[in-house]
Amino acid sequence: MKADALRGHLDALLLATLDGGKLHGYAIIEALQLRSGGALDLPTGTVYPALRRLERAGYVASEWSTVGGRKRRTYRLTATGERSLAKERTAWREFTTAIDGVLGGGPWPSPT
Repeated sequence: MKADALRGHLDALLLATLDGGKLHGYAIIEALQLRSGGALDLPTGTVYPALRRLERAGYVASEWSTVGGRKRRTYRLTATGERSLAKERTAWREFTTAIDGVLGGGPWPSPT
């Protein structure tokens, strides 16, 4: 998938990935890849700065934990992040409906 196609959607993708539980950074990358059928294979240099930005904005919170003897920073949605994700999902549905109306190849409405 082209990197340009993600422009403007990375934050929503990260928030959606965190919907339902805490994940550490690499697990977020793996979840994005899995849930996208392999189409989204984002580098750590893209994901971690975005997570820090989302944390500064109050959409996610993080804490250090030890998993398998390794210290990892885990991220979770905040209430503000949950509200933002709900708005992003609504906006995405509206956007895809509009684009599908043009690119979907359906019949054109006749002018009245």
